Amino acid sequence: MGDKLRLSIGILGNGASLLLYTAPILTFSRVFKKKSTEEFSCFPYVMTLFNCLIYTWYGLPIVSHLWENLPLVTINGVGILLESIFIFMYFCYASPKEKIKVGVTLVPVIVVFGLTTAISAVVFDDHRHRKSFVGSFGLVASISMYGSPLIVMKKVIETKSVEYMPFYLSFFSFLASSLWLAYGLLSHDLFLASPNMVATPLGILQLILYFKYKNKKDLAPTTMVISKRNDDEKNKAALELVVDVDRDIDANEKNSNNA
Repeated sequence: MGDKLRLSIGILGNGASLLLYTAPILTFSRVFKKKSTEEFSCFPYVMTLFNCLIYTWYGLPIVSHLWENLPLVTINGVGILLESIFIFMYFCYASPKEKIKVGVTLVPVIVVFGLTTAISAVVFDDHRHRKSFVGSFGLVASISMYGSPLIVMKKVIETKSVEYMPFYLSFFSFLASSLWLAYGLLSHDLFLASPNMVATPLGILQLILYFKYKNKKDLAPTTMVISKRNDDEKNKAALELVVDVDRDIDANEKNSNNA
């Protein structure tokens, strides 16, 4: 019964993670249409790729016992493919400055993953130590992935707009982290449960911010329109004043000539 429940939660976790990994498709359709990455950050996608790489390796039989963590391998393998495509598209449409940022964050991720796989496969000769070693990096990768939206959350608070924090991304993040938390607890695997203990509250916080600021996204344009109208009225009043002054001067000149 316990194994069946764990497998069921794992399947649900796969579905939620698939929704999370495919959610940026809407974002990148906008990037593709506008040929610009605008204010979107590539950091969350790089961190998600890092998480997928580590946990795919963690779930393979060389680290885990046989295929006990098969759900990890399947969904994170799909995640590697999707995130690689997103990062490539971001790089294509990013400004030169943003392209440098992509390289600065992506290269260390690839290097760390390569060292992790090499050391775990060569230095350790049993599953327990391999899981401990790779799982430690998995903790960092997961917390980095689920914590990366903090950058966007800061922007939301500053601008009071949720334009760059879509609801579906926040919701799927919360849903996926909750299910993987349950999967990790049922598996008695702290390396799976621990990062999601951090991720689940972060997901809730994102949803709270979204519902708090979702109706305030049009405040800035309204303010700009009002300011523009006020400026136009001031300019009109100033122009009328100049015209009146000119008329007074002409009238005085005429009176002087008649005198």
